[in-house]
Amino acid sequence: MTELLAVITITLLAVISPGPDFAMVTRNSLLLSRRAGVLTAVGIGLGVLVHVTYTLLGLGLLIQQSLWLFNAIKLLGAAYLVYLGLKMLRSQPVGDTPEVAVAPLSDAQALRTGFLTNALNPKTTVFMVSLFLQVVQPRTPLALQLGYGLFISVAHMTWFSLVALCFSAGAVRSRLLAARHWIDRAFGGLLVGFGVLLALSRGTR
Repeated sequence: MTELLAVITITLLAVISPGPDFAMVTRNSLLLSRRAGVLTAVGIGLGVLVHVTYTLLGLGLLIQQSLWLFNAIKLLGAAYLVYLGLKMLRSQPVGDTPEVAVAPLSDAQALRTGFLTNALNPKTTVFMVSLFLQVVQPRTPLALQLGYGLFISVAHMTWFSLVALCFSAGAVRSRLLAARHWIDRAFGGLLVGFGVLLALSRGTR
């Protein structure tokens, strides 16, 4: 019971902390649609399962202990965030119809964006490996460990779906869509900043 409460508490605190996942869901919900935001949230939850899988297979410890492998993942994740951010920074207003200033995403693209944003985030690697090494006991049954991993994934989906519902609400969107290209640029700047900080970070393994 103590282990279960620890996993739940740590997961909830990690999920609600701001980061690239929050920025992507907020941006897609606010500037595109509720559907795009929720699908981005689902993609984030699926990305978590990648970290759960390699952690339970023992590869998470290898990634954490191998400096070159961890740095390769870190730089790949940083490059992806910078790429997304630069695309948003190029957002331009289009006359009196600002709603066409942001390119729409298909369902698959929204899902993929959320998935890659989380799957390439080494911070999630550190969180997952640390959780399973320091909180989850080695004698914990594999079925229960799988349950923990599923809970972490569902917690991400649930929280970010709530974020999507909040920021796609009509009252919120209607007040902000007139300046959507500036909002897109702001989120682009955040993602570039996240990417640069991630690439320059040291001693976070």
